Amino acid sequence: MKKSSSKVVGKKTAYFPKVEDVLAARLTLNNILESTPLQRNRNLSDRFENNIFLKREDLQTVRSYKIRGAYNRIKNLLPSQMEKGIICASAGNHAQGVAYSCQMLNIHGIIYMPSTTPRQKVKQVKMFGKDSVEVILTGDTYDDAFAAAMEECVKNNRPFIHPFDDPKIIEGQATVGLEILEQINKPIDYIFVPIGGGGLISGVGSYVKQMSPKTKIIGVEPSGAPAMKESLKKGSVIELKDIDKFVDGAAVRRVGDLCFAITQKIIDDLVLVPEGKICTKILELYNFDAIVVEPAGALSIAALDYYAKEIKGKNVICILSGSNNDITRTEEIKERSLLFEGLKHYFIIRFPQRSGALRDFVDKVLGPDDDITHFEYRKKTSREKGPALVGIELQRKEDFEGLMERMELHGFIAEYLNEQPELFQYLI
Repeated sequence: MKKSSSKVVGKKTAYFPKVEDVLAARLTLNNILESTPLQRNRNLSDRFENNIFLKREDLQTVRSYKIRGAYNRIKNLLPSQMEKGIICASAGNHAQGVAYSCQMLNIHGIIYMPSTTPRQKVKQVKMFGKDSVEVILTGDTYDDAFAAAMEECVKNNRPFIHPFDDPKIIEGQATVGLEILEQINKPIDYIFVPIGGGGLISGVGSYVKQMSPKTKIIGVEPSGAPAMKESLKKGSVIELKDIDKFVDGAAVRRVGDLCFAITQKIIDDLVLVPEGKICTKILELYNFDAIVVEPAGALSIAALDYYAKEIKGKNVICILSGSNNDITRTEEIKERSLLFEGLKHYFIIRFPQRSGALRDFVDKVLGPDDDITHFEYRKKTSREKGPALVGIELQRKEDFEGLMERMELHGFIAEYLNEQPELFQYLI
């Protein structure tokens, strides 16, 4: 077993979670939480010819692992700090974890959330916090909410509960790793861990590497928000200018300083997964296993395809980090999945100026299994001569080449939109 310690670098102490601190966090959490299941998934195991176990944090209280760190941090406050109440800023699972912790500990919490936060998430926070929390909607982004929260902390000298970059938060999240090692009686070859700010991977990775050094820790980030990947590449924490916020539970501009320093020591590899592929896995989990996850919750499973050869015959753990998914996002999830799989294509088509052109397109260009799912004239005052925005869904990816050939053969001039992201986002 690797000995845990705090290493001295210059005048600063490099924090690294100790085993005894993780055990203490587990004792703290035993008051409110039970261990989440570790389940062998037959479908995934058969597909990859190995043993794949899912750590079901999607079944956790408040439906994500975030309650672990939030409660552990708040419970370890001084009595004088608890009397003042706490502050946090979040647009998602951390807010719910903090709210539930405040309600359980009977302390007052103020939770700052962006004004753009979906109403469903705001209601969830109020439901878990009941009379113990006050939700303040402010600004358009998380950064706006964070700035307002910090101003309130300074003004009234209240403790701020950070979503990931805090020792007690990290030690709370590390209990996920502790449970995994207790629940399995086989050597673990790989653990796939989703990465947002870095609290989960730094907690799980630090504990597992001390107790099971041969286990490989694989981090997984969404391609549109590779904050940890870029930071590891540079060797220091960097802040991304632009990110795709779709995987809201893992899309951050900047990872935590403590989290980064720990992750540098424990991570074996980091995989970036396109948002569309994540959507495909969300749908597969629902259709094949009746498991509902949020985008960040599907990250670990979405990475398996990139490791198919390495994990064959191995024992693999995937952490499903949460299930706070808004049902109103279902259509967007399906759309992103189809686009990624090459089954949905959009065009601006200039139909020949002759009668029956649209019928010819349907009869002569579309394949027998192709379907028009979107049709909109761009010039409503000149429908017969104006271009049309057309969405076509295929049953097989390989049918696309034939579609394009028939379109050209029959004189249909088309501008393909899927490969023009700025125009695509504007029109679709």
